[in-house]
Amino acid sequence: MNSSRIRTLVECALAIALATVLSFLQLTLPQGGGVTLLSMLPIVLMSFRHGTLNGLLTGFVYSVLQMIIGFENVMYCPTLGTQILCILLDYILAYTCLGLASWFGKFFSSQRVGIGVGTATVCFLRFLCHFASGILLWGAYAPEGQPVWLYSLIYNGSYMLVELILTTVFAVLIYPSLPNRLPSTGKKD
Repeated sequence: MNSSRIRTLVECALAIALATVLSFLQLTLPQGGGVTLLSMLPIVLMSFRHGTLNGLLTGFVYSVLQMIIGFENVMYCPTLGTQILCILLDYILAYTCLGLASWFGKFFSSQRVGIGVGTATVCFLRFLCHFASGILLWGAYAPEGQPVWLYSLIYNGSYMLVELILTTVFAVLIYPSLPNRLPSTGKKD
């Protein structure tokens, strides 16, 4: 294994560790859910630094860690089928999709715009995973008379909108200052 590949693996592992620590630093909202201290940012940055494949792998490993940490949530699901759906929507798909940031960002000539759009898009995809999960799995927690879709929108939207904005702003601000930006393409603003 060459030193470049080792460096990429180490950076991705450090990003996973940092994202995991940041996921514990959160402001819990009254209705549930919580805004973390930029826990998605390290995964998104790895996607931009090392490409979509490495971003997806980093996001996947992070999703497995988040699932292990939050496994009690899976156990609230009454059947094996709903548990599998919870694992897929609330963990595997929700966090792995963060690794797609560089793919969505590559369609823009301006690096800053690409970073902003790519980051916002993957954060929105994560929201969609949780939104679907809220409708399909957690609808029983909706207040009486409230449509399940509205319950899921309010619950997941309340924290994911803040996460989307913060992660996007910080990705646009921080990424250009990282050393060896976009090593595979050399693309710059």
